[in-house]
Amino acid sequence: MIYFDNASSTKPDPAVVDEMCEFTSEYYAIPSSIFSHTLGLQVADKIQEARDYIAHKLGVSGNEIIFTSSGTKANNLAIKGYAFANKDKGKHIIASKIEHISVLETVKKLALSGFNVSYVGVDEKGFVDIDELRKAIRNDTILVSIQLANHEVGTIQNIEEIAKIVKEKGIILHVDAAIAVPYVPVDLSKCQIDMLTISPHKFYGPKGIGILFVRNGTKLEKLIDGGFNEFNIRAGHENTPAIIGAKKAFELWSENITDYLRDLKVYLYEKLMHEISDVQLNGTLDNSLPHILNVTFKYIEGESIALRLDFEGIGVTTGSACYSRNLQASHVLLSMGKSHEDSHGSIRFSLSKYNTKEEIDYTVVKLKEIVEDLRRISPLLGGN
Repeated sequence: MIYFDNASSTKPDPAVVDEMCEFTSEYYAIPSSIFSHTLGLQVADKIQEARDYIAHKLGVSGNEIIFTSSGTKANNLAIKGYAFANKDKGKHIIASKIEHISVLETVKKLALSGFNVSYVGVDEKGFVDIDELRKAIRNDTILVSIQLANHEVGTIQNIEEIAKIVKEKGIILHVDAAIAVPYVPVDLSKCQIDMLTISPHKFYGPKGIGILFVRNGTKLEKLIDGGFNEFNIRAGHENTPAIIGAKKAFELWSENITDYLRDLKVYLYEKLMHEISDVQLNGTLDNSLPHILNVTFKYIEGESIALRLDFEGIGVTTGSACYSRNLQASHVLLSMGKSHEDSHGSIRFSLSKYNTKEEIDYTVVKLKEIVEDLRRISPLLGGN
């Protein structure tokens, strides 16, 4: 299959798989304390090496890195954990309207527990309304959660400006960077982010592992009981092979991948605009992730396009993977001011280092045939 759904998940790099398999065969004990056995201590050392390596890549200390079982659980731990631990300071939380479902559903759940939530809007390209954010801050605001980049349209937020506004009020800032790191370089030693979420399976690492940076001094309440793992922040044994795989994914990353992906994205965009009529870009080519391109094909439904492409051996999605089980219009596109019709006509192409221009050429040929066929029967164009 030609796979253009890499924003949902990427194919693990073979070197990542090899490293994990070797580790699983040789280091199968759980990470142990000094009161345990040699193999457990060796595993603990390997995990600490991975923790310190990832921390160094981010410009922080190893004791500020928490391993979870997914990016979703990292977001839950950051938001719920901070809210519950600091509710005596206030009960107001701010998030943008285009956050990932793991953030939106988390703050929605907190609202049922007595917290107040304000949602900040975005402009037509998906950039957070800075003035609206500034006005939303209250005396009882304790947490702001804004994504680094959007998972559907790829828009990269001005986190430095957002952080400045939030931190001058003494408020904690959580950034969901699950789709953004390492496509967007982040040096946490030079920015004012308090918590940051990373998801290795988005950049050729394994599933079943999330990474949460928690700056020293940021108090979280433990959400899962039954153990003292991860500095007593979360219970349950660490997914040790996945942690090793995450470290390897970081090791393998280079700016050359970013450059290659951006070149592919521009190539795809130009081919679509040249070969197919009535195609609209959702978001922006500038200040956007190098591997995500979201477009609307006017007058037809994205679900039909995706199904027809699948028959041709091409995998795409109409939006976030977490929403793909229903037929609702994208909350991201609606928040950007798109109509329901245009939102339903959207397709997200998310590219990989394994994709080629030849695959794009084939895809555009098939896509042109599909779009023309669907428009012939579109009720929006008088078809039947």
